[in-house]
Amino acid sequence: MIRQFFWALTVLCLGFLLPVTGTEPESNDFAKKSLPLFDGETLAGWEGDSYWFRVEGGAIVAGRMDERIPHNEFLCTTQFYEDFELRLEAKLLGAGQNAGIQIRSKRVPGTSEVSGYQVDMGRAGQRGVWGALYDESRRNRMLVEVAPDLHEQIVKKDDWNQYRIICRGPKITVFLNGQKTVEYEEEDSGIPTHGLIGLQIHSGQPSEAWYRNLRIRQL
Repeated sequence: MIRQFFWALTVLCLGFLLPVTGTEPESNDFAKKSLPLFDGETLAGWEGDSYWFRVEGGAIVAGRMDERIPHNEFLCTTQFYEDFELRLEAKLLGAGQNAGIQIRSKRVPGTSEVSGYQVDMGRAGQRGVWGALYDESRRNRMLVEVAPDLHEQIVKKDDWNQYRIICRGPKITVFLNGQKTVEYEEEDSGIPTHGLIGLQIHSGQPSEAWYRNLRIRQL
């Protein structure tokens, strides 16, 4: 019994002396605790117009390269999400160059529109909007924009860009290719903190938005 006591005391003392290493690396933690939102082969768990959304090469492809897109189209999850961390890769091809990822959103009845926060992609006029936060079909304005010089530094044109989106309570944080671009806290308590996740292709010139490796961890 005495030997066991001194052994326990020794372990306790060593615990105070050893450096604090923290928890497991975040990437490993996310990989273990997250689930795929897309199986890489079908659109199971999603709903939208199959003419404008398809699966190709292990990615969800929105839009078409041989036809103008008459109005905004959205592919949405069939499940609602509240507090979560979402990671995915996205790229834009073609002349349209505008799309986005909807979070905490809802369908607008009788239309193809979706209302809610959008993590933007591409360009709006002459300015780049990758990594920005827009309020789609609600307040219809940018909530957070990315400085032009930072935008040009971090965006990979015509290539895959990595998004990490964190929603917790009224706060939304966005990282694009490892760089934080959004730190937003909603002040309007009437705006829901839950909703659908959606993938957009914007109306306009022929273009495609590609999305892959979508994984989510509910917080």
